[in-house]
Amino acid sequence: MVDVADGVQVWAQESGDRRATPLLLVMGANASSATWPSALLDGLGQHHRVIRYDHRDTGRSTWSTGEPSYAIRDLARDAVAVLDAFDVDRAHVLGMSMGGVLVQLLLLDAPERLRSAVLLTTSALGSGLAGRGQDQLPEVDPRLLELWQSMGEERDEAAELDWRVEHWRLLNGDVLPFDAGEFRAMERGVAAHAGTWHGSTAHAVASQEGLDRGLELGSVTVPTLVVHGPEDPVNPPPHGAHLAGLLGNGTLVTVPGMGHALPATVVPALVEAITQHTSPVDRA
Repeated sequence: MVDVADGVQVWAQESGDRRATPLLLVMGANASSATWPSALLDGLGQHHRVIRYDHRDTGRSTWSTGEPSYAIRDLARDAVAVLDAFDVDRAHVLGMSMGGVLVQLLLLDAPERLRSAVLLTTSALGSGLAGRGQDQLPEVDPRLLELWQSMGEERDEAAELDWRVEHWRLLNGDVLPFDAGEFRAMERGVAAHAGTWHGSTAHAVASQEGLDRGLELGSVTVPTLVVHGPEDPVNPPPHGAHLAGLLGNGTLVTVPGMGHALPATVVPALVEAITQHTSPVDRA
């Protein structure tokens, strides 16, 4: 348990090769570290000391009473606190969705703590859900927006599980086959990890103040990989290309068929893309 603020702790865990360079995983909004596929953790763990943690208001970390008193940008500082707790001076940092937004903030505010960065299925600061910019990029799929209207409603366990699986079906996109059983098992693990079926909505209502910083990304010198899903219904193309173009040291990789979910079918390609990015940095 890591102290990140007065009365606030986040749960964290390390795995993988303890002798290798550290890789910090930063999950997306309202999602705990139990959302990372075990196959992805195992694959990355063959190359790195993998550190994952639960955001505030998820998993085994401290939950708010009522609306959160923190801003999204505060969650980026939590990531630094986790590195400190594991005595890590510099790490590769992988952020998915909102986690990618947090990693962008780290690239701007704490670049000395990053060996490299990987931004997975996310949008640039000031764009999409990371602050409404004037970039004319496509918005979230209307089917998701409609489903999100019922996010956080009181449901029994069976109904909550059905809602979450439907959410993943939409996030998966319309190209790769969707295995409902795979995501049911994952969500049962998420609930068991947290000890509750209560769904968090805190990050959806936390302040987005201070996120409109996309123009600053040109100053980034940390090697950064943008991994984009061409079927992503949250950040559709060309969000990934837009982000990579803003970065001062950015590279874009597309995983064919991938949406905004991490089904087993995309894990091998992700492990390959991530380790091909981190390995040359470590050799250098």
